[in-house]
Amino acid sequence: MLVMKFGGSSVADGKQIEKVFEIVKGRLARKPVVVSSAHKGITNALIACGKAAAAGKPDASPVINRQKEVLVQCGCKDYMLNAHFREIEDLLRGIALVREYSARSNDYLSGFGERMSCRVIADFFTRHGIRAEAYDINELGFITDDKFGQARPIKGWEAGFKAEFDKRVPKNTVPIITGFIGKTPAGDWTTVGRNGSDFTATLVASAIDAEECEIWTDTDGVMTADPSVIPQARSIPFMSFAEASELAYYGGRVLHPSTLLPAVTHNIPVRVLNTNRPDHPGTVITQDGSADERPVTSIAYKESQCVVTIESERMLGQPGFLAKVFDVMGRHGVDIDMVTTSEISVSMTCAELDKLNAAVKELEQFGRVTITTDRTIVCIVGKNVKYQRGIGARIFAALRDAEVNVEMISQGANKINLSLLIADDDIKAAIPALHRALFES
Repeated sequence: MLVMKFGGSSVADGKQIEKVFEIVKGRLARKPVVVSSAHKGITNALIACGKAAAAGKPDASPVINRQKEVLVQCGCKDYMLNAHFREIEDLLRGIALVREYSARSNDYLSGFGERMSCRVIADFFTRHGIRAEAYDINELGFITDDKFGQARPIKGWEAGFKAEFDKRVPKNTVPIITGFIGKTPAGDWTTVGRNGSDFTATLVASAIDAEECEIWTDTDGVMTADPSVIPQARSIPFMSFAEASELAYYGGRVLHPSTLLPAVTHNIPVRVLNTNRPDHPGTVITQDGSADERPVTSIAYKESQCVVTIESERMLGQPGFLAKVFDVMGRHGVDIDMVTTSEISVSMTCAELDKLNAAVKELEQFGRVTITTDRTIVCIVGKNVKYQRGIGARIFAALRDAEVNVEMISQGANKINLSLLIADDDIKAAIPALHRALFES
């Protein structure tokens, strides 16, 4: 079997869904299993409606009107999703009544996008000659914990999923399965995180022992840099799971950070392809990746980071100081990306400023605390970075010539990435300069 995940831009409207139909049609012999995101813009619209409802203005029309446009474009019956529309309206009225938009309510509301898009796609496929059926993924046994917004499947879920999949999906039928969402054992809707349908796809692939997982996007695979910043960025034919994981974690726009874990565990190749250019080979991600000796594979970045610095003479000769600091950060749910230390100070980067602010009072017991915002982590990834003499000189010369100051430097434990901290304002200068030095020279 072949798992095929289509993102929001790939199923944005009727024309895009026609492209998806033709792509799936060409792979029927491989027994495709489709995992779909919501139509582009629907999830954001749902969340905006939830926030407005919490402010006392429950109005589902932005979502319903947008979804009805897609129904018309695809030739679906205009009443096909009426039950979903009513459920959304009821939920928004409930949110308005209590004036609270909780994480639980957000997961329930934001998951409607996938539930509706899968039914539209299945209906379109069936009317055009491919027998298809839509499934909310929980119907097939995808059960998660109750960590709303970042839910994960419960232990042992795969066996139940495979059994339900084999029992419920008829032969010669293409299942269209919701990405992004799940349900707890108690029946509460959950989500696996924004843009998490990639993760859903590789989880499904691992559960049904698929031969491959295809991630269909609007770019020609994984690129040497963000093509919205570097128009001349190139497609990468092959890369390793480790390289792809680093890129996803450090802001690569193509894959969700958790996507590769199920694929790595079950050694399932992941192929990233372009819905708008289906004949392009894209990028194949495997255990070993490319056999070539390129020094750098790609450049990624994460914007809007903050840096917390603790200065204290008490660090001198005090075992366990960092452990105590990390314990505070962990209890407040702050994820740390980069760490640098000196004899009397430690600096750490993170993205969650609100959580960090809550942790500051505890951190102040260790020393003077300062927070710097509006910073970007630039990550240079490549499995051969550690073997390249002079690669650091090229990187820093390029940034010097672009008049970009580097504030922190860190190399990952696996030595396939080099991370640099710069100001947000320097992104437009730094990324092109690095791409020229590493890929165009």
